[in-house]
Amino acid sequence: MSTEKKTPDTERTPQEQTMRRPVQIAGVTIQPRDASEDASLPPVAAAPAPAPVPVAGQRCGLVAIVGKPNVGKSTLLNALVGQKISITSRKAQTTRHRITGIRTEGAAQYVFVDTPGFQTIHGTALNKSLNKTVVGAVSDVDLVLFVVEAGSFTTADAKVLALLKPGIPVLLVANKLDNVHRRGDIAPWLQSMQERHAFTEFVPMSAKQPKDIERLLGICEKYLPEQPWWHAEDELTDRSEKFLASEMVREKLFRLTGDELPYTSTVVIDKFEEEAGRTAKRMLRIAATIVVEREGHKAMVIGDKGEKLKRIGTETRVELEKLLDAKVFIELWVKVRSGWADDEARVRSFGYE
Repeated sequence: MSTEKKTPDTERTPQEQTMRRPVQIAGVTIQPRDASEDASLPPVAAAPAPAPVPVAGQRCGLVAIVGKPNVGKSTLLNALVGQKISITSRKAQTTRHRITGIRTEGAAQYVFVDTPGFQTIHGTALNKSLNKTVVGAVSDVDLVLFVVEAGSFTTADAKVLALLKPGIPVLLVANKLDNVHRRGDIAPWLQSMQERHAFTEFVPMSAKQPKDIERLLGICEKYLPEQPWWHAEDELTDRSEKFLASEMVREKLFRLTGDELPYTSTVVIDKFEEEAGRTAKRMLRIAATIVVEREGHKAMVIGDKGEKLKRIGTETRVELEKLLDAKVFIELWVKVRSGWADDEARVRSFGYE
């Protein structure tokens, strides 16, 4: 899970530079960034790795997954990548960061970007940070997957739709089709959706159906520009293992406490150390702090005689061992930080942009 390392244009061969040209799609022209724009971007720290070797016919591009909270964006990302890299739960705004998932299939490399659900109810510093992440994610991509529940369109959906930039193709992904009992109702609903936005294509589907996922991948491929891959063929995400560990703790926290625990609870990794294992090739020692806003929330997370906290730790450990292919030891602590979600400095200190 290494970080992307791009080769500056000054180091590219003339043939590679000519590959970065506008991609023509019926009625739409996608303009890639030029060299001057790339030069203005901040440097990205990366582990040394060989640059991707251009191969004729290769395609690669950014695909943003956007929508209101709880429409299944993270479930869709995991299905598209073929591996769990984004956490899921019934709690709104489980996803809080821009999560990149990578899928390489044939000559195409899809770089999917999962975003937090655009929040319009709460105006906390945390939510402003999450919304900023959404807006940033849709401004510089090759394709947008606008995810809604099939047959439904709410005010919250409309506010997300209003964020989309002109000139970028948008697929309407009508998710959770398996929940629609009368399929005959979908046709007039799709017609009404076309009147709301000039969607490039409609994709009624269920993220839980492998055939639907393969069909969506095939549709996305033709929107990817012809250019060398940005990542190694076996990469799944640009996020670190430390980040994935914090997300996994947060997922188990939300799933095991239900709707009683406020969404503002978060997780901070205090220690993430790797050492040689005796019975496994890798051993990780992790210490994490669950941050809540009230003493009552702390008691809720710890549970009777510590049973709830123990279960959160156990389920996290089991999933991390499977995901990271390592023996994992994890310690969890719970601390109260009142009002942290309204404190911009503390929101940033907890890793939010």
